[in-house]
Amino acid sequence: MNEEVKSQYQEDSWRILRIMSDYVDAFETLSPLGKAVTVFGSARTPAKHPAYKAAQKIGALLAKNGFAIITGGGPGIMEAANRGAAEVGGKSVGLNISLPFEQKTNPYVNYPVPFHYFFARKTCFVKYSCAFIFMPGGFGTLDEMGEVLTLVQTHRIPLVPLIFFGKKFWVGFKDWVRDNMLAEKYISEDDTKLFHATDDPKEVLKIIEDHLRRTDTPFLPNKWMG
Repeated sequence: MNEEVKSQYQEDSWRILRIMSDYVDAFETLSPLGKAVTVFGSARTPAKHPAYKAAQKIGALLAKNGFAIITGGGPGIMEAANRGAAEVGGKSVGLNISLPFEQKTNPYVNYPVPFHYFFARKTCFVKYSCAFIFMPGGFGTLDEMGEVLTLVQTHRIPLVPLIFFGKKFWVGFKDWVRDNMLAEKYISEDDTKLFHATDDPKEVLKIIEDHLRRTDTPFLPNKWMG
């Protein structure tokens, strides 16, 4: 083994340990969390924006009804949802990621979980959530939405509520899915029913609670990603 190959091997070995560290630390913090809902959305949404206010209200409403709130821990929509949960005494989780421009954890997170790797972070969003809310956002929100939709569609995780909040923002996506993906038979008609769209925080809570009541299955996060 030449020196260059040996150096790469050693570097990869250390990387494996760092990946394991991401998971071990997160699992220890999140395992006792109980039922939780992840809220995705833009980090760029200002506090005066209607979407920020809506996310804050959703966070508070869910927390009052026994749900922990999980976000990426950053500003914007993430801060709003964490803020709503924290202000009513709920569990407010932030899965923050190390970025070149240094995204700091927002001040409303009372369960901070730092990550170095995006894929480890995304695993924990899915592993510990019984529902997902997609607020208006950018490429990151679309990435997270696509991953969760794929996991549900392929039955890698159980059918869970996938809620698109903000009908005006999401209507173009829904139409595109039907007019292009479904029309070309890249997905089935049932796939278009995997997600709900609403503008009402109370309907968000109702969709989630109705689903849990209907399935009558205890949420066992450690069984999901086996």
